[in-house]
Amino acid sequence: MTVTKMSWRPQYRSSKFRNVYGKVASRENCYECIPITKNVHDNPFCAVNSKFLAIVTESAGGGSFLVIPLHQTGRIEPNHPKVCGHQGTVLDIKWNPFIENVIASCSEDTSVRIWEIPDGGLKRNMTEAVLELYGHSRRVGLIEWHPTANNILFSAGYDYKILIWNLEEGEAVKMIDCHTDVILCMSFNTDGSLLATTCKDKKLRVMEPRSGRVLQAANCKNHRVTRVVFLGDMKRLLTTGVSRWNTRQIALWDQEDLSMPLIEEEIDGLSGLLFPFYDMDTHMLYLAGKGDGNIRYYEITVEKPFLTYLMEFRSAAPQKGLGVMPKHGLDVSACEVFRFYKLITLKNLIEPISMIVPRRSETYQEDIYPMTPGMEPALSPNEWLSGINRGEHGVGSSYS
Repeated sequence: MTVTKMSWRPQYRSSKFRNVYGKVASRENCYECIPITKNVHDNPFCAVNSKFLAIVTESAGGGSFLVIPLHQTGRIEPNHPKVCGHQGTVLDIKWNPFIENVIASCSEDTSVRIWEIPDGGLKRNMTEAVLELYGHSRRVGLIEWHPTANNILFSAGYDYKILIWNLEEGEAVKMIDCHTDVILCMSFNTDGSLLATTCKDKKLRVMEPRSGRVLQAANCKNHRVTRVVFLGDMKRLLTTGVSRWNTRQIALWDQEDLSMPLIEEEIDGLSGLLFPFYDMDTHMLYLAGKGDGNIRYYEITVEKPFLTYLMEFRSAAPQKGLGVMPKHGLDVSACEVFRFYKLITLKNLIEPISMIVPRRSETYQEDIYPMTPGMEPALSPNEWLSGINRGEHGVGSSYS
């Protein structure tokens, strides 16, 4: 009998993001006394850009959200003006990726509304929306802006339908009606030619959004999917969900073959939803559990092992949701590669968390800031609707 000797060698990967760490903002740079919504809907309830921070709030009679100029940190007064035109609870809010003063909201009142926030923020309550969009027969739980086409907005309702809105016309131009239950999540690929959805019917779908044609569908019996995100240009999808043993897990999929996941990895036995956030510039994936205090982060590669655990940001305060700063709002002088805005309901607090690559040099670190999509839309609504695809929006870097 021959014994094969195996030499034990640790598998070190050379990675510039191996030592990324999370840095919590000082108390004076947090946002205090904010009545964060107590709604149990599985959404982040927070949207942020380089000008404003928006948070869905607890309010009597109708739904409202706060919009705070980003620099206005510290204590927020109880009478701070709100956006409060909805007749039902606000379930999702998203800033327009190309026009920083425009925000979309959707609500239990079955409407989607578009608001224009004046520079400097609100001086009084805003009740008049720029557009009120009605088309869903039940409450609207999700909205997503198209990543490359201007003024195209997607909404998903509890009527199991996705509506595509052309905001220049102020109307729905397409209905996607292939789901048999509530849609839990929507995610676009980089040029917006594909849409992935997760649904309560336990199916993961990849579809052409303009035709509504389902290209791939996975019956996730072992991995009950809740959230999905496209991984940049890798032709991969990542889902978070629950295993048949009720443990939280993530799965990686080939977007052109959803018959089996490439890998499935159990995370832990906790029950809160896992929010995935992917940074296509650094190829880093962040996993933040609703009700957890920690954020795990990984590096994703095209080759095996596909997913490499890096580290974990730990905190004692549980998060209800997280907003993410777009790339052009990051502090490149501090080597910041990602920034979260963490909603802490117990303290009525919003806490910025910066993910930083430790570097000794004071100069601009070109290798951790590759070219990234800018703020100019690549297409008009009619160009996109006519079938044109054009790469990631804008040309050149949007880093300051």
